[in-house]
Amino acid sequence: MQPLDFARGKACVIAIVMGAGVLSGVYAQTGAQGTWSSKAAMPMPRTEVGSAFAGGRLYVIAGGLAMAESSTVVQEYDPKTDRWRARAPLPMALSHAGVTSLNGKVYVVGGFLKNVHLYAQPYAFEYEPAKNAWRSLPWMKAARGSVGVVALNGKIHAIAGRGIDRVTVGTHEVYDPATNRWSEAAPLPQPRDHAPTVVADGKIHVLGGRFDATTDNTDVHSVYDPATNSWSSAPFLPEPRSGGSAVLYHDRILLMGGECDGGKPFSQNEEYDPKTMTWTTLAPMPGGRHGFYAVTDGHAVYVPGGSPNCGGGSSDTLMLFTLPTNATH
Repeated sequence: MQPLDFARGKACVIAIVMGAGVLSGVYAQTGAQGTWSSKAAMPMPRTEVGSAFAGGRLYVIAGGLAMAESSTVVQEYDPKTDRWRARAPLPMALSHAGVTSLNGKVYVVGGFLKNVHLYAQPYAFEYEPAKNAWRSLPWMKAARGSVGVVALNGKIHAIAGRGIDRVTVGTHEVYDPATNRWSEAAPLPQPRDHAPTVVADGKIHVLGGRFDATTDNTDVHSVYDPATNSWSSAPFLPEPRSGGSAVLYHDRILLMGGECDGGKPFSQNEEYDPKTMTWTTLAPMPGGRHGFYAVTDGHAVYVPGGSPNCGGGSSDTLMLFTLPTNATH
């Protein structure tokens, strides 16, 4: 696939509420690489959740439940046994929180209390799986929800998001566990939220997102270099979208799902190669989804929960995506 045209700008899609779908079995796609399958369902449906891998286990944290707009629920999945169990709850109920892992611990940053994007929070928490215990960290300088959170060079980066006034920001703060302090870094040039954020080759990629409303999606692809504390532009996304997730898998960035495409969530699953700066289409998700985190243990990509509808709705599914280890690109 050839590099995309850099001349494209932002575009819009329309959000319409659709019915939920059901996932089961194994899904082999023809004409595109990769295989989707399903594992044991989560104990309860959830959306706008955060997820992370730590110590060989998958942690799915907070998010909206069927009868609640935010929650403290924390669930752990063991890939070896295909089983779930409840763990110590998050200290406060949140949705749209940023989640990542570093040195065997899980970090949760920001989030909202209610829909839609109401009551952004400045808090940060650290979870230690071995002790099944949470501790509170210093606050960010300002409240933010739907913030992009990643770990890089031993530090936690919290990028962009939406503030207490529901306005998107480009704020970029960095938490250092060694000093237990936040500092500021170069802000994202184009403020937005719901932007999948991932680390590849020592740099942070912010993929798409939305400038304002759900329909104000963008295909902008921004890259942060910590060595120069500066941002640059990379090839645009294949289409404007927000609310999906990105994960580094087999040395490529996979961008999955999003809200919303022609009245239903995005099912697109696309791969970006940082070395060749090209996008390639992979096997699409069995059903469109948004409000989830895609994470990997290096062997497979895990997609827990999320919403199969535009706007509201939640799911208890756990989907897996795999590529052959000898895949050619």
